[in-house]
Amino acid sequence: MSHLIPSPFFWKVFPLLNNFCSLLIFLGLIPVSFAQDKKVPVETSIETNTQPNIDLLSQLPILASGDDELITEAITKLAKTGDTRLESFFELYRQGSVYNWPTEDGEIRIVVNLETVMDDDFNEFAPLLEPLTGKPFLVDGKQAKPDLLDLEDISPGRKLRSLVNSSKFLIRLFSPDYETRISGVKKCGDPPFMTEAMTSLQDISNDKEEEEKIRWTASESIALIGFGQKSEDFEGLTSRMDALEKLSLLNSLRALARIDGFEKDVEALENSEKINSKQSATLYKRISKVKKILESHKSSVELAGNLFRGLSYGSVLILIALGLAITFGLMGVINMAHGELVMIGAYATYEVQMYFGHSPENSVNEYYFFALPIAFIASAAVGLLMEKFVVRHLYNRPLESLLATWGVSLLLIQLVRLRYGDNIGVNAPTWARGGYEISQDVVLPFARLYLLALSAACVAFIYFIIRKTRKGMLIRATMQNRDMASSLGVRTRNVDRFTFALGSGIAGVAGYGWTIVGGVTPDMGTKLFIVDSFLVVVAGGVGELAGVLCSGLGIGVITKLIEPLEFGGFIIGPVWGKVILLALIVAFIQYKPAGLFAPKGRLGDKK
Repeated sequence: MSHLIPSPFFWKVFPLLNNFCSLLIFLGLIPVSFAQDKKVPVETSIETNTQPNIDLLSQLPILASGDDELITEAITKLAKTGDTRLESFFELYRQGSVYNWPTEDGEIRIVVNLETVMDDDFNEFAPLLEPLTGKPFLVDGKQAKPDLLDLEDISPGRKLRSLVNSSKFLIRLFSPDYETRISGVKKCGDPPFMTEAMTSLQDISNDKEEEEKIRWTASESIALIGFGQKSEDFEGLTSRMDALEKLSLLNSLRALARIDGFEKDVEALENSEKINSKQSATLYKRISKVKKILESHKSSVELAGNLFRGLSYGSVLILIALGLAITFGLMGVINMAHGELVMIGAYATYEVQMYFGHSPENSVNEYYFFALPIAFIASAAVGLLMEKFVVRHLYNRPLESLLATWGVSLLLIQLVRLRYGDNIGVNAPTWARGGYEISQDVVLPFARLYLLALSAACVAFIYFIIRKTRKGMLIRATMQNRDMASSLGVRTRNVDRFTFALGSGIAGVAGYGWTIVGGVTPDMGTKLFIVDSFLVVVAGGVGELAGVLCSGLGIGVITKLIEPLEFGGFIIGPVWGKVILLALIVAFIQYKPAGLFAPKGRLGDKK
């Protein structure tokens, strides 16, 4: 067993692995409460970690002037500062939670009050907050709590409330942060349309913005605002149609969903005889042309997205099928509990997350890199126990091994369900959020890119072990002729244990990778992976690394291409997708019974 003991350096780098603590975690011997008790900040309605800006504070008193024209000008100036703290402030101002607390000299003091308190005499007092920071408004070192009657209500009227609501998003146009800026530009083109932002959007689209994507989005929002205007005659409809054609040149998918509403407007004006049939026919013809352009672009985007999702799903199937292919080729064992080894890797990742205290509010991204070896060791350890107590008695007995390991899978599912319940939340590291846009509307999520890289690394790792190491040579020898290998001094029992643990560990790595793209449940292995991973092994060729690689990617892509197909209003979906995939595999096996890459040489003769 010395070949299974990690080096001292390994224990120094990953101290969490001592004594297979992840296995103890899984079995419930270590409670979740051993996680570090880290307190995270609670979100409030006002940002509390920034200092007030003097320029902003100088504009706030104008809100209490009572002059709508001055207030409008002040709100616009505030919005153009790009200070995102104002989003919360504007929302409170719109709701009527902002007041003027004048000094004895009549000086305006803008404050925020979210709730009131009463004393024993039923007098109502208002604890005050700073307008921008949300910190307590201090007087003589204590939070000010004046009588509510001393506060002057400066709530905006209906017209100003509309402006304030728009300004919340207008702020984002001037933010120094790229993501905030582009979200603001995009929001301007969504209903209710912010015509107040037109000048700013035109400035952004006219090369005053360095980022090309933001300039493009600004042009799209300008056209969407024009397309969304009300029209009461043919001239108005024509103006909207011109904007729609500009959107078609931009391949705007946001416009596609709004075309039906435009067609209804044309029909309504035709029915009311505000336009004649010839004019409506001209508009319908132009609309049809635009629709074809946008639907063609949408189809291309969806195809690219499905292909990439298929590749990433196939990469997970490859990781799972690697262990299945090796163990079946070596031992003749059909391991129906292999999906539960994937699940163990996912739950081990969850425990590492809890240990590090990672959460959306308190990011500790390092946890995910420590979780990789933990997931591998946890699944490998459970695999070793499974091999010792169940599998080793069932070598080359496929039917009995299938039934026995199915029972093991049910046991593992119930153990985990008792320990954790039906669902847990694994929060992806921050770097796994978002994606890389390789083309307009075609975004490759970082999480799925990582899955592809992880799968490639594991395939290279397995190839290196099987082809370039002494242990790999012993595995290949045992697979080709167990009796001959044993007679030459190969300790085939150790080879079996090592191989089963290796395959189980790789399955755990698959579960670790899945946590950043999918949900984690006790029966995830059985529901999501076990059938498809067996299909990968059968279609690729038992024990063949190249076969697993090709069939895994192929089955992943075919699955994701089939699922969204629609026939006569019936969407195939995941369930019927699996049925169709199984039928395709059965037909393929009739043509190539040994799979894509049939075993060769002595191993082929054995099969």
